[in-house]
Amino acid sequence: MTAVAIPTLETERLILRAPGPQDFVPFAAFYASPRANFVGGPLNAEGSWRMLAMEIGHWTLKGFGRWTVTEKGDDTAVGMVGLFDPEGWPEPEIGWDLFNGHEGKGYATEAGRAARSYAYDVLGWQTVISLVKPANVGSARVAGRLGARHEGDFTHERHGFMQVWRHPAPGDLADGGMEAYA
Repeated sequence: MTAVAIPTLETERLILRAPGPQDFVPFAAFYASPRANFVGGPLNAEGSWRMLAMEIGHWTLKGFGRWTVTEKGDDTAVGMVGLFDPEGWPEPEIGWDLFNGHEGKGYATEAGRAARSYAYDVLGWQTVISLVKPANVGSARVAGRLGARHEGDFTHERHGFMQVWRHPAPGDLADGGMEAYA
């Protein structure tokens, strides 16, 4: 696989679009901050560039990945949310990182629901997890709002100890799936 068309998803308040070089400044600011402690940071600018390149490359290697999240009407990145399954992961996950100043608005839950619907409705997945560091109570709350339950634990060689949160299967969801694909 050499290239993949990255779909755009739309929710009530958000656009989930392909990540690109225009996202580097807010991406690097997030990864330089203590908020990135739960996701492999803090990183310097070079490390952030490599991380953004990994996010973009994941789409090519796997055919799915994480989207840049923007508010409707403003193309500035407010976070990264989507599907993630790098080498060493126990199974595919839905992950979310909201950039500084954009947490607490329900964006991770809204975008996470869209990403999960895409995984189930378009990719045909029957299950998905989210990996959460135990001290990351905000991320655990998002997983809970999405209906995921703490199922067990996993230790990654670089990221350390994480909780495995299992999302409801497609047939167990009350929302019926994604409202719009662009």
